[in-house]
Amino acid sequence: MIYDVIIIGAGPAGLFVAANIKNKKVLIIEKNKPPGKKLKLSGAGQCNYTNNCEINELLQKYGDKGRFIKTALYNFTNQNTINFFKENGLDSIIREDNKVFPYSFKAADVLNVLIDCTKHAEILLNTSVDKVSYDENKKLFYIKTDTATYACHNLIISTGGKSYPNTGSTGDGYRFAESLGHSIVEPKPALTPVYVENYQFNELSGISFESIKISLFKNNKKTKEFTGDLLFTHVNISGPVIINNSRYMEAGDILKINFTSFINEDEFRIYFENLISSSKTNIKTALKELNLPKRLIEKVLQLCSVDENLSCSQLNKNSRKNLMELLSAYPMEIRNLGDYNIAMVTKGGVSTREINQKTMESKKIPRLYFAGEVVDYDGDTGGFNIQGAFSTAKLVADQVNKNSEKEL
Repeated sequence: MIYDVIIIGAGPAGLFVAANIKNKKVLIIEKNKPPGKKLKLSGAGQCNYTNNCEINELLQKYGDKGRFIKTALYNFTNQNTINFFKENGLDSIIREDNKVFPYSFKAADVLNVLIDCTKHAEILLNTSVDKVSYDENKKLFYIKTDTATYACHNLIISTGGKSYPNTGSTGDGYRFAESLGHSIVEPKPALTPVYVENYQFNELSGISFESIKISLFKNNKKTKEFTGDLLFTHVNISGPVIINNSRYMEAGDILKINFTSFINEDEFRIYFENLISSSKTNIKTALKELNLPKRLIEKVLQLCSVDENLSCSQLNKNSRKNLMELLSAYPMEIRNLGDYNIAMVTKGGVSTREINQKTMESKKIPRLYFAGEVVDYDGDTGGFNIQGAFSTAKLVADQVNKNSEKEL
């Protein structure tokens, strides 16, 4: 039998492609026994499946890949996603931070809607794909599994990336894409905490900072600046400002953290000099004016070898300089990012240069499509990656349906 469409991978992207394909004989092949294994873990099992922000803000949540995914996001927006689930019997809850969850706060309910919408498709579970190939003369794709070989006119690769490998995301899609002539941008963990050399803040675990400015340096050159919330843990630095921007970071980079509310370095220097000019005030009391956590102040004083009981007038020039630098530009050298076991998504994947962004179709082989995390794009935390999976999947389904109409 020759299928109209074969979809490799039954995650949110693969299921959503199938849910939106009309009047076609569709086969979904999934290596796990239950489909949507990773989806059920998302949002700690609550499934933050999209974000209610404005469309222009939505585009900014994919870094430098926002331009590539723009067509997909406009074609099927976050509001379309909310409406899709509502029309299929699942209401949503929108939190103050714009994160969208199913009303039940159960990821399984999101998955059940997707499965119900794919009942017209045949699905093979617990089936691994060994090899994919394309016969240019017959215009057919061949998918060899561990039990049989299947043929189709349209092939969709939606296998996900490499994050959370225990859910089956082991990078198989990259191998399939390469065998069909596609280039792979080196996959790396993304949306992950960062481990630094000589970490000094394990005792401050649980302390968080709002709207902290962090500068990223590569080879002693500042390349980016980020602002957001920072969290110290027992073993690493985390929080949205780190997790969302980990896609830009790698081992050996330097992060400089500004714990103060001052953006301008000269303004902070003047303020700091005035702050410690009082000879009667001890340094620890003076630094409280910066509205920083007490434990952070104590730690910074310790790192500068400054006795917290010293009066400001007793500080020498070198101690003042060190204090000012650690408070406004604390340097941390990145040792490594969190690995795929804790990274929420994968950076890298099938090169976007070889995919038509208007259709998600391969530029190398007609009727070969890619959807979701297997593609070289990644979004911030907050529902943006599942939204990306739905939007790219809908674009694929629309193109497959359009091709069918042309054939009639």
